[in-house]
Amino acid sequence: MRIKENLYNQRIISIDALRGITIFVMIFVNELASVANVPQWMKHMPADADAMTFVDLVFPAFLFIVGMSIPFAFNARLLKGDSKKVIWTHTLKRAFALIIIGVFMVNAEYGYDASKMIIAPAFWGLLAYSMPIPIWNKYPKDFPLWLKNILQYGGILVLIALYFFYIQDTGERGMTPKWWGILGLIGWAYLFTVIYYWLVNGNLWAMIGFLIFSVTMNSLNLVENSFVQNTAWLSFIAGHLTHASLASAGIVVSLLFFDRKTASKINWAVIGFIVLFFTVGFFLRPFFGISKIQGTPSWTMLSAGICTVLFYFLYWLMEIKKQTKWSEFFMPAAANPLLIYILPGVIYYFNQAFGLHIIPDYFREGVPGIIWSLVFSTIMLLVMKVLNKYKIQMQL
Repeated sequence: MRIKENLYNQRIISIDALRGITIFVMIFVNELASVANVPQWMKHMPADADAMTFVDLVFPAFLFIVGMSIPFAFNARLLKGDSKKVIWTHTLKRAFALIIIGVFMVNAEYGYDASKMIIAPAFWGLLAYSMPIPIWNKYPKDFPLWLKNILQYGGILVLIALYFFYIQDTGERGMTPKWWGILGLIGWAYLFTVIYYWLVNGNLWAMIGFLIFSVTMNSLNLVENSFVQNTAWLSFIAGHLTHASLASAGIVVSLLFFDRKTASKINWAVIGFIVLFFTVGFFLRPFFGISKIQGTPSWTMLSAGICTVLFYFLYWLMEIKKQTKWSEFFMPAAANPLLIYILPGVIYYFNQAFGLHIIPDYFREGVPGIIWSLVFSTIMLLVMKVLNKYKIQMQL
């Protein structure tokens, strides 16, 4: 892997802004999911509906941003002088951590036999959501090493114990990846994408080829009795390439914007890809439909197109017009995305475990519920601002 000499080496505030906005919306829609009597356009579309809402865009936007950040992450490590072994170790640890956290989260939701578990499912869920925080917290340099080891290794031991405490509804002990969870899917997509990015030295044309390959494999995996669908290991890979296509789209757009000596006023290459994403998405729609739950290629390509448009607007507004003040509201989330994703789950299981019912039922339905979801999202950003100040930050 070579250093990209032309790649921007300063913080790209428009990428941070897109990440922060995406996380704010994510918290809002996750809280809104438990609110009754809200319009369909504020919820995920059903699996068999040939449509998507802004809610169905949140997950692909996060994958797109993961992809946009990959060239900068690799370049920063290379500039720092990290060896191949250090970079590979870091990459594998990050992917593995996301997958593990995702599986624990999924198992906390369902699939257990509460009557046979050693601890109540609510306490199990509270520990499953809480333990990743001390394990993957970014401790300051002056933090006592002995205490750091206790917190990290203690958290690992608790997660191991939780695995054996878990009794499935089939009566078997131990968890299974019923599905990988949002974080797990991000982990797999990240793993496939960064491995390929490393092998091709971050070459733009090679990444475009990977994007085309991912969309093709995604499509074949949804074709009845195709060789991809009928081959277990190929179907497994193709399923994760569904999401890797969004991460690779983010890489392509990132390279087109930032891997250049001088920035032009109008980035025609990016505009060309916007047209391409939408064209492919609408072309594939009659064959596969638009479905986030099924992970159709039309959904991924239309999502990539929308994300690119949103980013181009933010780039114009913040990098060219220098209008950045408004984004400060979202930046606490952008600086600590994993913790703010986990924290609402910690709160939820804490309330369940101790029988707390803080929010009146009035705020669990209709317009009051929508308002509460916005308030809750805002509170989470303010909490993150405090946690960031006191150096409680998760970093994989």
